[in-house]
Amino acid sequence: MHLHVLGICGTFMGGLAAIAKSAGHQVTGCDANVYPPMATQLSALGIGLTEGWDPVQLSGVAAGAEAFVIGNVVSRGNPLLEALLNSGRAYISGPQWLFENVLRGRWVLAVAGTHGKTTTAAMLAWILDCAGLAPGFLIGGVPVDFAISARLARDGIRSDFFVIEADEYDTAFFDKRSKFVHYRPRTAILNNLEYDHADIFPDLPAIETQFHHLVRMIQGNGRIIANGGEASIARVLARGCWSEVERFGLAEVSGTGSDWTIGVDGAILLDGAPQGTLSFGQLGRHNQLNALAALAAARHVGVPVTKGIKALAKFNGVKRRLEVSGIANGITVYDDFAHHPTEISATLEGLRRKVDGARILAVVEPRSNTMKMGAVKDALPGSFAAADRVFCYAAKLGWDVAGNLAPLGGKALVFDDLALLVNAVVAEAKPGDHVLIMSNGGFDGVHEKLLHELSNRA
Repeated sequence: MHLHVLGICGTFMGGLAAIAKSAGHQVTGCDANVYPPMATQLSALGIGLTEGWDPVQLSGVAAGAEAFVIGNVVSRGNPLLEALLNSGRAYISGPQWLFENVLRGRWVLAVAGTHGKTTTAAMLAWILDCAGLAPGFLIGGVPVDFAISARLARDGIRSDFFVIEADEYDTAFFDKRSKFVHYRPRTAILNNLEYDHADIFPDLPAIETQFHHLVRMIQGNGRIIANGGEASIARVLARGCWSEVERFGLAEVSGTGSDWTIGVDGAILLDGAPQGTLSFGQLGRHNQLNALAALAAARHVGVPVTKGIKALAKFNGVKRRLEVSGIANGITVYDDFAHHPTEISATLEGLRRKVDGARILAVVEPRSNTMKMGAVKDALPGSFAAADRVFCYAAKLGWDVAGNLAPLGGKALVFDDLALLVNAVVAEAKPGDHVLIMSNGGFDGVHEKLLHELSNRA
């Protein structure tokens, strides 16, 4: 079958395209901006890419397409979409295509939650792979150990298992349900749940309703691995649950009713019985919780906890999650995907545990739709508690960032000009400092610019 994918350079749609290609389909696609790394990965697979939304694609590169797979970046008014609708040709959303052609008949392990989906899904896929289960997967980032974000099978052998990052964002212009309702998992991790995606959800209860829809679809002999410390998840489960539930949480937090707990030292208990001690290179308590959820989910498909712990000892993380971009003149520069106050706080706290008393310079671009709308701005100042200095790039925001960060006093500086921000960081940074760059986008190449200027500093 020939598929033409609209919005092909997004992480999910690009992964879907790669899976479709490996399944033997002819795949072409288009996007507003065709750029690396996804464009490079897709081109290497022999997938034809077109930049832009010119309707001529319908009589050109996509003339023989039997189905058009529509990404959620494509909305009404898009010239290619309008021409497609007028033509009467068949179209389908990415999540629905994935279920009908890849997930149906497999044991799906889905990782849902506001934060930590990518890392937890990568951990889970790695545990299953080390256990010899060779799962397929589609993850919203690139696990270092796999070097790819999606695969249908390992070495051409189809596995019964598939790990997927289960996003709560909407499905397509014609299907406003969350993507994850299409996946029908047998094992589901509910990692955490707070307000995000302000461009499509009016409030937290609206997101909880989508999670309730997911829970309603999980089979009776399925299992939910739920964060026992999240009141929002408790509310979701209280609305109705027909599956097994195992809760996980931090050992020092009481009253959560958690079956699984993990101590600061990595000691893991299940129903009070020791299971082993987690020791791995991922920083922060949030990553210990991510690992605990992954271990619990892997156990549901038969992987012993001890084997999972051994796998995680070799886990090398996910690109753009506290990834070292480089070291210049004794100053370490990191790249991280954090773009929500909770994530910013957790990432900074994880780095603080690593560097102890060394200075941390936080460089942040609040560019997600939620941050652009200012929906969670009140939590932003407190998220920088573990940083020594804060440099915020606010050129694309429509609210008063400087006023918002005023409680931080001289600790925080706000810039509308990227060159001025880079100059300020370079002037401030000293040997032994750690510069943590946080953005869910490319941040206009600030990582390379900083390293270049730091390297050339007299």
